[in-house]
Amino acid sequence: MLDLFTIFSKGGIVLWCFQSTNQAFTSSVNALIRNVILQERSGVHSFDHEGLTLQYKLDNEFDLVFVVAYQKILQLSYVDKFLSDIHLEFRDKYKNDLANSSYFQEFEFVDNFNATLQAAEQWAKAQAKAPKNMRTFEQSNKSKKTVASMIERKGEEKKQPKKKEVVFSEETNAKAPPSPQANHVVEEDIMKVNRAKFAEKMNKKKGEPKKSPKTVNEKAGKKPRIWDLGGTNKDLETLERTVDKPEDIKSHYTPDTEIVGQMKGVIKDLEVESSSEDEYDEEEDDSPVKQSNQKASSKGGMFSIFKGLVGSKNLTSADMQPTLDKMKDHLISKNVAADIAIKLCDSVAKKLEGKVLGTFETIASTVKTTLMDSLVQILSPKRRVDILRDCMEAQKAGRPYVMTFCGVNGVGKSTNLAKICFWLIENNMRVLIAACDTFRAGAVEQLRTHTRHLNALHPAERHEGNQMVQLYEKGYGKDAAGIAMEAIKYATDLRFDIVLIDTAGRMQDNEPLMRALTKLIKVNEPDLVLFVGEALVGNEAVDQLVKFNQALADYSSSSTPHLIDGIVLTKFDTIDDKVGAAISMTYITGQPIVFVGTGQTYTDLKALNAKAVVHSLMK
Repeated sequence: MLDLFTIFSKGGIVLWCFQSTNQAFTSSVNALIRNVILQERSGVHSFDHEGLTLQYKLDNEFDLVFVVAYQKILQLSYVDKFLSDIHLEFRDKYKNDLANSSYFQEFEFVDNFNATLQAAEQWAKAQAKAPKNMRTFEQSNKSKKTVASMIERKGEEKKQPKKKEVVFSEETNAKAPPSPQANHVVEEDIMKVNRAKFAEKMNKKKGEPKKSPKTVNEKAGKKPRIWDLGGTNKDLETLERTVDKPEDIKSHYTPDTEIVGQMKGVIKDLEVESSSEDEYDEEEDDSPVKQSNQKASSKGGMFSIFKGLVGSKNLTSADMQPTLDKMKDHLISKNVAADIAIKLCDSVAKKLEGKVLGTFETIASTVKTTLMDSLVQILSPKRRVDILRDCMEAQKAGRPYVMTFCGVNGVGKSTNLAKICFWLIENNMRVLIAACDTFRAGAVEQLRTHTRHLNALHPAERHEGNQMVQLYEKGYGKDAAGIAMEAIKYATDLRFDIVLIDTAGRMQDNEPLMRALTKLIKVNEPDLVLFVGEALVGNEAVDQLVKFNQALADYSSSSTPHLIDGIVLTKFDTIDDKVGAAISMTYITGQPIVFVGTGQTYTDLKALNAKAVVHSLMK
């Protein structure tokens, strides 16, 4: 059933390998190492690649990795047990050799492997045949709910007063208190009383004068207000300002020339105010005796209560659980999505389980250091994103470099597009902005205003007086994919360096708009697709990114759909130290955060500093 089983060290040395087919598994194992182990995603139970399912187990004491691969269509219930058993079997047999790092000897492990695999398969068959033991009534949640509900019902019945019987008197036609004679009242008498009351009401209505139909119509309902210029076809010429472009209408804009020249070259790194590293250094620089004798309440912070736990032993999950629970709550409080916080803690637990602590190493400091390294690894881009260099390569190919911005409503796509445009023209790039937001009222006018301001800051400096920034617009209600295609062709003909495509904001659950975005990306094939997201969101960031990527994959009808390539994190100046959204977004997509918006001016654009964000997250 198993196609591959291999044991190799974290240094890349293969100790033992079993392969039942002639298929090459190198690419699948490398993908597991690259996308799971090196990306700090050890909490992932299994990994699928090219029709195979790969499961693994880490041995952190001897730095070994045990990998099993089998066909994805198979449902093997014994793989987890097999990995645990074979891990213990291999350790027990070659413990002394592994301790001496004798990795180059021949390991005779065939008999042990076959016996362990056979035992695991028999265990799985026995589990399948064995009848499932039903839970007792006391073990079920229903028993607790039933008892609680019974107590509540009894209390409610006592509180509810009994309804009093009401008897009508024919003489007074009024409610009378219940009396012993009420039970002997005949039903016909009650019917007579009711008929008398009904007749009396009808006589009163006949005596009232009838209201005129005009009065009834006036109070029938509120008439809808008719607004001036309500958007009818007659007013289309007045409202459609893009037909007759208001070039002559120029606002009295005084350009702030002091910001010119501040963004040449590479974007500066983000500076995040965080708790000083000296606090952690002071705690770690204390003498071992002082650390061991220190009380839990002497220092604050999330790891203070674990300072007394020291010793030279192998870490177990039970030892790390209190620290990991504290860590998970801390990450969630810093706006990390709950699911991501749990996965990060599981990844740290698997990475440290079995590791030998030094004599004076604390569990808290070890876990903290490992978590910080994992977070820095997650935020560090796994691929190069150098827009200026890519633009130069596109210039050599005789085409413009195309960037598409997408995201939900109100996150700041157009504003941050203008910031990125300012950075590009600061580096002597000629930019064409494609107004493909044909839905939101004022979207074209907003980009037109940005274009006018950017050209005022950077007058025509090259291309024989041509403007550094131009806006390509076709008005509202048009096909966004068609406008983007025309804009790219226009930029190619006039030799623009970069095309920035602004798209309409859309919720991740809006299928028609997500299909339109997928069409735009598939037809025009941009070089870079950037997702613009807020730093304010927590769990919502995960939902947005997952559904955007899923929609781009589902509606593309292509074997290799173009997904999100990078992230623009906006409104970073409004969150103080709750920077967890950055972790959530990069963990979900695996793509880097290319730009960070930190304000409302054109120069408020930064590059992500992974270490600064992690220190702010851990304070």
